[in-house]
This record gives sequence, C-alpha cells and structure tokens, in this order.
Amino acid sequence: MIRRVFLTPFQKFVQFESFSGILLLLATIIALVWANSPFGDIYRDLWQYDVGIVTESFEFKKPLILWINDGLMAIFFFLIGLEIKRELLIGELNSPKKIAFPLVGALGGMIVPVLFFLLINQNPETTKGWGIPMATDIAFSLAILNVLGNRVPLSLKVFLTAFAIVDDIGAVLVIAIFYSGTIKISLLLIAAALLAFLYVLSYKGIYSRFLLFFLGIAVWFLFLKAGLHPTVAGILLAFSVPIRQKIKTATFVEQLERIFVRIKKASILKAPILSTEQIQLIDDLDDWSAKFQSPLQHLEHNLHGWVAYFIIPIFALANAGVLISGSEGLDTALVINIIISLILGKGIGITLIVFIAKKIKLIEVPSDIKFIQIIGVAFLAGIGFTMAIFIASLAFASSPEYVDSAKIGILIGSFISAIVGYVILHLTSPKKIEEVV
Repeated sequence: MIRRVFLTPFQKFVQFESFSGILLLLATIIALVWANSPFGDIYRDLWQYDVGIVTESFEFKKPLILWINDGLMAIFFFLIGLEIKRELLIGELNSPKKIAFPLVGALGGMIVPVLFFLLINQNPETTKGWGIPMATDIAFSLAILNVLGNRVPLSLKVFLTAFAIVDDIGAVLVIAIFYSGTIKISLLLIAAALLAFLYVLSYKGIYSRFLLFFLGIAVWFLFLKAGLHPTVAGILLAFSVPIRQKIKTATFVEQLERIFVRIKKASILKAPILSTEQIQLIDDLDDWSAKFQSPLQHLEHNLHGWVAYFIIPIFALANAGVLISGSEGLDTALVINIIISLILGKGIGITLIVFIAKKIKLIEVPSDIKFIQIIGVAFLAGIGFTMAIFIASLAFASSPEYVDSAKIGILIGSFISAIVGYVILHLTSPKKIEEVV
C-alpha cells in the first residue's frame, strides 16, 4: 500500500527527470557539434533572429534565444513553483523534520560553492558570476542516479530531489535580487495587484485556467518591462494555483455511480454518434472530474512532459553551443574557477555541512543511506548545467565576452562532477537494494 501510494508516483517523477537528462545530453552534444562545425554561423544566426509583433503603433520583438530564456524558461520556473508549493504543503518539505536534512545539504551546496568562486576569482569583472555554481540540475543528476538503478535507495533520490528544489528556491531569489535590471516600481505594482487578485481567488477556492493564462501573460510582460526577470513571475504565478480539490473522493464516486447508471439507461442512436442525453452525461462527467482533480496536481502533471521533453532540451540546444576551438577571448581563469567551484564547492560543501549537522544531532539521516553515498550525491550536485547556464547568461548579459568561458566551465565542471559522483556511488553501493514492500 505504501509503495503504491507514495513510492510509485515519486518513481514516475524520477523517470520523467531521468529521461529529460538523456535528452539534455543529446541536445548539448548537438549544440556543441553544430556550433563548432562549418555550419556554426547558421547556429548563431538562428538564435539571434528577431521574432515578435510589429505594427504601425506597437513593436515588441526579441531575438529567438531571449524568447527561449525569458519566455519558455518562465514556464519551466512555473513548473518549479508548482513543485515547490506541493512539496511545502504536502511533500518532502512540509515539516521541520522532513526539511532539515535536504535544507542543510542545500545550504552547504549554495554557500560553499559561492565562497570558492569568490576566493578564487581575481578579476573584478567576473565577480558578478558568483551565483553560477549555486544550483543543481535535477534532470541530469537524477538521470545519473537512475543509471545506478536499485544500487541506491529511494530515500537517496528523495534527498537529492528535495535539496535540488531548495537549491532552486535559492537560485530564484538570487535571480530576483541580484540579476534583475533597474526596477520600475509602477509596473511592478500593477503586476503585484494582478497576482494579489489571483491569490485571493485561490484562497476562496476559485480557479480558472483561462484566467490564469491571460493574467499570467500580463504579469510576465509587466515583470519583463519592470526590469525584474520574467522567470520570477513564473514562480509567483504558480503559488496562485490551488492545491485543494473542490469535492472529496466519496462525493465524486457517488456522482460517478449516478452517471454510470444513467449512461447505461440512456438512449442509443443507430448512427455512430452520441444522443443528446449521452452528450449531457459526458459533460457532467467532465465537470465532476474537473472538480475532483487538484488544479495544482493536474497542471503539474500536464506540464512535466512539455518541460522535460521540449522546453529544457530546446534551452540546452540554444545555450550550450559554445565555440571550443579557436576561442581567442576565452577567460581561462573563469573557466577553472567555475570548474573548481562546481566540483569541490558542491562536493565539500554538502558533505561537510551534513556531517557537522549530523554530529550535533541537528538532522537525522535515513538509516538506509550510507555517508559515502551522501558524498557521491554531493558530487552529483555539481552538475549545474541548466540553472548555471541560465544564471551565467544573466550575470554576464552586459559582458558577453565572458559568457562562453562561463558555459565551458559549466560543461566541464558538470561532466567531471557526474563522473566522480557516479564512480563513488557505483563502487560503494551494494549490487542490489531490497525493494520496500
């Protein structure tokens, strides 16, 4: 029963993220090969192509890469917001005892890499890249864990997922506070009023996906024009989606039985179409099904495939194509700094903080997790990729000469972190973990 109710949904989530990691890898390889091939100019020109709306009185257009980084990534952050809200209310972050272990790991995984970066950095112009090694790419890291199969316990995957979500919260705050432009308060106040309206509706249990869609576009546009990065709007909009069902299971089952009986008795036409009575009953079934579903859970379920299999691979394809050979302006010091900060910052930071917290009995580590496995996962957390590349593009928006150097550092650091983490977990985990019954 426990396995069916809790473990199976989580394992489905892991499978989603794992396959997404494989697509990310393929998209990254394609981007790197394409950018460094004789067709590299086509690659770069494609993402700089302006797309938008232009009329006599209005013009709104942006390069394709910004539509991806500011637009599609807002949907990615919206999904992260849904996951954060669910975890805070009913999931792995909904109590002090549950949140303590991943929270401690996340704090170590955010603070120590930043300290590494600032200590190693010698160039004042690259100091603003300090946020790059903070976050963990959950898709890539879970993909590595999934390759290990039942060598690692499910609780270790829960730990990785939970502290990666906390990492994401930290990264979003950093983006909102440190990597946004000059704020236009008037536009931000209008966006805040729209969000407040959605929050009030959510509190009263009123939810309309059409209203959320149109007001969401308005809030996104206002954030963009206000100077606050629009992906933050995605997070805030997610918190306006109610998690509560409008009706309980008993009521739904009762209505389902009633509709089932009426469908059996309904008149059936000879033609291969439905009768008016059948159409009405199906409409009733749709209405009751909509009331029975959790709006947050329903949205999260529907968006996961789009984000995992389309948005994140497209982001990787557009952003991972850096020139490796002949990069005359390559900042070697920045590359090395990011590599060290990702590998050692995460590996040492998470391990050390968790070790100290366990010794002073601040946290309780699940009995089926070995400490050496925490070390392995700590190095896997050095796979920064998606969020790291995203922060790099924001940090060096005004200094594009450093963007490619940062991306190369992220790619190398993430690759080495993945290898080190995998080797540690592979060599130190038993061949088979007994399944929970």
